[in-house]
Amino acid sequence: MDIKKITDGLSVSGQVQLDDMEKLKRRGFRAVVCNRPDGEAPDQPTHEEIAKAAQAAGLEFLYLPVTPGMVTEETADAFRTALTELPGPVFGYCRTGTRTTTLWSLAMAKDKSVVDILAATKAAGYDMTGVARRIANGGVTPTDSVEDAKHEVVIIGGGAAGVAVAASLKARKADLDIAIIDPADIHYYQPGWTMVGAGVFEPSTTAKTMGSLIPRGVHWLKSAVAAFEPQNNAVILDGCRVVKYDRLIVCPGLKLDWDKIDGLVETLGKNGVTSNYRYDLAPYTWELVKGLKGGRAIFTQPPMPIKCAGAPQKAMYLSAYEWETRGVLDQIDIQFMTAGGVLFGVKDYVPALESYVERYGAHLNFFHNLTAIDGPAKKATFAISIPDEEPTEVILDFDMIHVVPPQSAPDFIKVSPLADEQGWVDVDQITLRHKSFDNIWSLGDVMNAPNAKTAAAARMQAPIVAENLIADIEGKGPQAGYNGYGSCPLTVEKGKIVLAEFGYGGVLLPSFPKWLLDGTKPTRKAWILKEQILPPIYWKAMLRGREWMAKPEKVSAK
Repeated sequence: MDIKKITDGLSVSGQVQLDDMEKLKRRGFRAVVCNRPDGEAPDQPTHEEIAKAAQAAGLEFLYLPVTPGMVTEETADAFRTALTELPGPVFGYCRTGTRTTTLWSLAMAKDKSVVDILAATKAAGYDMTGVARRIANGGVTPTDSVEDAKHEVVIIGGGAAGVAVAASLKARKADLDIAIIDPADIHYYQPGWTMVGAGVFEPSTTAKTMGSLIPRGVHWLKSAVAAFEPQNNAVILDGCRVVKYDRLIVCPGLKLDWDKIDGLVETLGKNGVTSNYRYDLAPYTWELVKGLKGGRAIFTQPPMPIKCAGAPQKAMYLSAYEWETRGVLDQIDIQFMTAGGVLFGVKDYVPALESYVERYGAHLNFFHNLTAIDGPAKKATFAISIPDEEPTEVILDFDMIHVVPPQSAPDFIKVSPLADEQGWVDVDQITLRHKSFDNIWSLGDVMNAPNAKTAAAARMQAPIVAENLIADIEGKGPQAGYNGYGSCPLTVEKGKIVLAEFGYGGVLLPSFPKWLLDGTKPTRKAWILKEQILPPIYWKAMLRGREWMAKPEKVSAK
């Protein structure tokens, strides 16, 4: 913890961990206030976990979540009341401490002068100039913020899509003024986590520092987005800073809704509960697979959409292959529980997958959705929703369970003017341009085109968005169209992959001629592509603006 004292009664810091509660007690704090909403980061403890640890340490706890940039008068008043009623001194935290400090500044506006507020926050290392201006103007809403920055192109998200499209733009127009907004320090190669969970990749090979990947000449605004004001060509950041743009690209990725499954958060990473959808949990998957000699192994898949729809069964196939290799497969009851009604959405690949399901003796359970999990008791509850039948549920014991969480657009996208009725960024599925705002584009997992949400899809989309945005700058119409391409290398065993490549409507879009690589069948060539070729392509080509096998088709779209 980097604890910063605001007043004698309040100190703040960024995100804390469970074992910090005892340390806070020893330092004399008597209460803890959490201002960070759950689910902002994959490795962030929930407020319930922190509350339990705080109470165990003899500290009072209050959960007062604040969406970045969305500090209201009501929240500030609630914080003021908390500081009055909680035993002091109080310790508050959010992601960086900024939201907590902002709350305090607004809460104290009635009692302290702007000068005193600025002095106290500056001494603690926080710049509350924007908040002070708002206090002086008598308002606390994001739209009252003063313009802090302006760029020709602003990109929301520094993941695969964001860095790739920035690099593609720079490759076309080197002098373009671009800013990427992302609070993360680490950039992850998420397609590699399946391989980590199978003991093929080391976790460290799937992570690099964000700063090392931002293209040369691109500004990195290390902050979270709070809201959009497209009518003003503005983005509101954490702390209510405003960033203006001429053109905006939105690609923040998906939100993993771990807390939508009752009891899951408390048991992840222990009690045999794991997931390859998190960097820190994928190694635990491999640990469980190596250690299991008998019993029941469950693999779950939630309702669509999710990142890489094949990933849930990839974990099953690779685990089963390991058990087969060690001669214990016949001692393990493998259950694949999917909320959907098919094994894979593109029928051409299903026969090959079904042959592996049969080979490994796995049981397919369609329309089964995980709703609750009791880790210590090793029991999982599934809602069964078979069409034209009454809903039921079943509770299964397990020795190991690989969980894929429900997924959705981030909250700041869902509530924004950019979203459709389901909460996804509303784009034309060919040009990837927003349907209502002509200077906004989107790509990656967060937009509503009906394509597979994979890194391979983002690799194809980035040059298309770059091409069309540059054309817009030059006063031209859209120059490139997206055909819905996505790829899912289905790892059916160590050494063989079914390479699924398809576009809109399930149309097959193979990258190689059939005589060289038949994607509908398990091949060693596809495994070599996944293990040895795709990672370098990701790091050294896709994120560097080198569009190998991803040149956009020159298609004028409506």
